[in-house]
Amino acid sequence: MEHTYTPYEEIDQEELQKDIDAIKDTIGTPTWEDFEHLLMLERWGRNASYVGFAIVFLIGFSSFMSYPLPGFTFWTFAGIAALLIGVANVSRWANVTHPILHGGYDKIPDVPFRYTKAGYARGARRYVDWLDWIRPEAWEYEHNIMHHYHLGEDEDPDNVELNTQWLHRMKIPLFLKYPLVLMLAGVWKLSYYAPNTLKILENRERRKKKQPELTRYSWDLFSENGFTLWKDYILPYGLFKFVLIPLLFLPLGTEAALDALIIMLMAEVIANLHSFLVIVPNHSADDIYRFNQPHKSQGEFYLRQVMGSVNYNTGSDLIDFGHGWLNYQIEHHLFPNLPLSQYQKMQPIVKDVCKKHNLEYRQESVFKRVKMTADLMVGRTKNLRIDGI
Repeated sequence: MEHTYTPYEEIDQEELQKDIDAIKDTIGTPTWEDFEHLLMLERWGRNASYVGFAIVFLIGFSSFMSYPLPGFTFWTFAGIAALLIGVANVSRWANVTHPILHGGYDKIPDVPFRYTKAGYARGARRYVDWLDWIRPEAWEYEHNIMHHYHLGEDEDPDNVELNTQWLHRMKIPLFLKYPLVLMLAGVWKLSYYAPNTLKILENRERRKKKQPELTRYSWDLFSENGFTLWKDYILPYGLFKFVLIPLLFLPLGTEAALDALIIMLMAEVIANLHSFLVIVPNHSADDIYRFNQPHKSQGEFYLRQVMGSVNYNTGSDLIDFGHGWLNYQIEHHLFPNLPLSQYQKMQPIVKDVCKKHNLEYRQESVFKRVKMTADLMVGRTKNLRIDGI
């Protein structure tokens, strides 16, 4: 018999708030050990990148020595290199940038400034700390403020059901929409995150000036908005990854440079697919709630983070590393400004609190959840609704 959970409106939000607030006292304050855990994850990501580029060099060196790798061997080595570089790309975003820009390590005594929210990826350090299609301050506002504090609302910029209405309305057979989801996943950081985060950041300034807000961002290089998109978002990353890096292999010959370009393009697609896999299904399926009004209390805020999120399988550091620590999405949304290692300690306590309040704690395989997300994106299913509360 299927278990019946307590309805949203019947949850004791004040008691839930007390129980969740008490969790921080149970696990204690962040320590230097939590920071060392971050450094370990950073090393893992960098090592993946180093090995990946070492393989790219070996491929280039073999062609330089007039012993190019045969077809199957080339694509095998190229695939391994692209996979490692792609994993390193996602790790830099999810395992390092994400918690630092939330201020997860700010309160640890003597933590280096470059690992604090105020010092990470600021100004020229963007090119050292986190160079991506996304401008760090734009993603920080889009994600930390608009997403976290408007979860599941129409104001949530990552509301998948709302963002894919164009796909729902397409007059093509349903089965043809799934390949479109896969294609979108392969380029989503460029096609979605770059223009969307810029639009949201600009709209913040437009609201301050009482100007009309943008509904979309122009890709036209010769428009004011489009020029900013290309200058500050697309070109810095695109030129570095797909021009400068291949050119570094040019001393080994044009074939080596071309091989490097091919591998960088493969790595980019892998990074997009990997990040889509672990990020998008966190809040998008037919058992995840949407809300038509802002939360009215801290207790209701906590309630929505649980009912509007889902975890994936958790366990060892290696498993969590592969998920970008986004497999603790419920814990992260309850306390977004904590070090990643704290979520492992917190999870069993959060589960106990949910059990006490008869509140569903969702946790399933990321592969099952991505299928549920695809169903939502093509319009086959819908989010659950909490209306008029």
